Amino acid sequence: MHHTSIRTADIHGAIAFYETLGFTVEVRFTTGYTLACWMTGLAGRIELIQIPEPKPAPDAFGDEHYVGYYHLSFDLTDLAENLPQWLETLHTRFQEANLDPPTILLDPTQQMIGDRVYEVAFIADRDGLPIEFLRRLK
Repeated sequence: MHHTSIRTADIHGAIAFYETLGFTVEVRFTTGYTLACWMTGLAGRIELIQIPEPKPAPDAFGDEHYVGYYHLSFDLTDLAENLPQWLETLHTRFQEANLDPPTILLDPTQQMIGDRVYEVAFIADRDGLPIEFLRRLK
């Protein structure tokens, strides 16, 4: 996959948020009449696009009847030894950057997927979009 595109109400705030998650700006550009950028990190690439007259995003996480793209998911198996501790470190990084820590949508929990067990947690980005972090347990 080349990238996942995210529309945001405030590209500068979104860049700060994703930089704190560990992404770096790869390139800044305009698309039509608005600002955009590609960011790389956590073994993936995202595209942020600022929406000049934004409307609130649907509640993809909380609305059990929502249909559509649901969330980004990042595998931290090789990057973190413990998901709760990683989230605590993330919280500290946000505080040190003078940013509001992300909202936790789902505290770390174990989930069986096929024949594997994962630690899974969800946070919300600045626009309320869900982001999943998972870690395969041995």
